[in-house]
Amino acid sequence: MSTDVADKVDDHLWSAIGDPTRRRMLDLLLTQGDGTATTLSDHLPVTRQAVAKHLVVLDRAGLVRVTPTGREKRYRVDDVQLSRAVAQMASVGSTWDARLQRIKRIAETIQRAQQD
Repeated sequence: MSTDVADKVDDHLWSAIGDPTRRRMLDLLLTQGDGTATTLSDHLPVTRQAVAKHLVVLDRAGLVRVTPTGREKRYRVDDVQLSRAVAQMASVGSTWDARLQRIKRIAETIQRAQQD
């Protein structure tokens, strides 16, 4: 990865998004607006305790904001941080697209040279 793209990547953010359960949780929170560990666990194949641990990771990465409500904590997606994650993914994606195009051109050049 080029230095400029590598400097833009937040490893904690990518690690948090890299887990399929956490991505599903983000989807649920985006759909429902907010939720608790209990309400999220009703839609996931993991325990409430596992959901709570995943929410801690999402909170540390800044992807969710927590609001105490009585004995529970309500979680909501942080739109700014999610937008930042999307921008990082798009940047890395375009860098890899350019690399793959260069690899393709090299492979085609080699193939043409072998055919001659």
